[in-house]
Amino acid sequence: MKIVIAPDSFKESMTALEAAKAVKAGMARVWPEADYLLVPMADGGEGTVQSLIDATDGKRIEVAVTGPAGKPVPGFFGMLGGGKTAVIEMAAAAGLEYLTPSERRPPETTTYGVGQLILAALDRGARHILLGLGGSATNDGGAGMAEALGARLLDAAGKPVGPGGAALSRLASIDMTGFDPRIAETRFEIASDVTNPLTGVSGASAVFGPQKGASPEDVRLLDQALDHYAAVIEKDLHTSVKDVPGAGAAGGLGAGALCFLKGVIRPGVDLVIRQTQLDRKIAGAALVITGEGRIDSQTIFGKTPIGVARTAKRAQIPVIALAGSIGAGYEAVFRHGIDAVFPIVPGVTSLDEALHSGAANLSCTAENVARIWKLAMNCRP
Repeated sequence: MKIVIAPDSFKESMTALEAAKAVKAGMARVWPEADYLLVPMADGGEGTVQSLIDATDGKRIEVAVTGPAGKPVPGFFGMLGGGKTAVIEMAAAAGLEYLTPSERRPPETTTYGVGQLILAALDRGARHILLGLGGSATNDGGAGMAEALGARLLDAAGKPVGPGGAALSRLASIDMTGFDPRIAETRFEIASDVTNPLTGVSGASAVFGPQKGASPEDVRLLDQALDHYAAVIEKDLHTSVKDVPGAGAAGGLGAGALCFLKGVIRPGVDLVIRQTQLDRKIAGAALVITGEGRIDSQTIFGKTPIGVARTAKRAQIPVIALAGSIGAGYEAVFRHGIDAVFPIVPGVTSLDEALHSGAANLSCTAENVARIWKLAMNCRP
């Protein structure tokens, strides 16, 4: 019997591969002779690099880059098996985790380090780059990334406008003469489930700015600056980004990826499913196990378990999801391909203990799922 185990990471507890191994360990106590296929998954956010490295026998590359506040940070990216595809999480260079609450100043933070990660991937020979958006501390529309790649963003006097989203209000022109020519030879796919436009009441500044420390006045200034930025992009680069769905992702980095990288924005889990060849790997499986740290009403909006379930259902394979916790409205997943959901925490416990015991709890729950499944098989007429 073939069983495919394709979970996302359980945040702060297990990577996707560690979770898959824990599930296998539990199920193997019931079915030691089964054929287990482990496929670490992700949805384009945190953990995507590690999941795809694990799934493709790739390699993690450490690179010191400029962080969101202009200080060096220990960035990283992945080179996948085969050596021509790189996967980058923008948060590895410009994420909120690099800043304390008092350091979160979105008018000043920069995506410069994201551009440096792209350059490092190009230097490694990558000509296909998956760029995951999410967890950003920035609101600069990808301007910093573009500068790292050789673009010059100039004010009316021909001088660089400087880092940060607020500086874009002084932008007069964009000079692309020094832009790295390898960008034009590289295919960029942008992993994001955010459909917000660049500006306006649903834009990057208004919706996500406050989460990054922006005051109401900051939001107003940043929205105006990004609106002006979009106008200069249209004038100099002949690309309209202001109202494109997804342009507002990661503080407007979506817009920067569209105009400077000529990237295509796609749902993150779809990119991971394709890259891991999940549809091919589940062929002939009797059961698919997926899961992540929490399953609730939001899971149906592009999260890993739903992507896995939809893939499995095309092959009419049953799907069981395991979760660190379940929240209000989790029943919605039953209408999207998941047949059953099991929380793994056995009783009342602290968060620290639940995270520390994640692998053991996951393994125990997987064993019980296997026992139930075996019982059901034995009861068939």
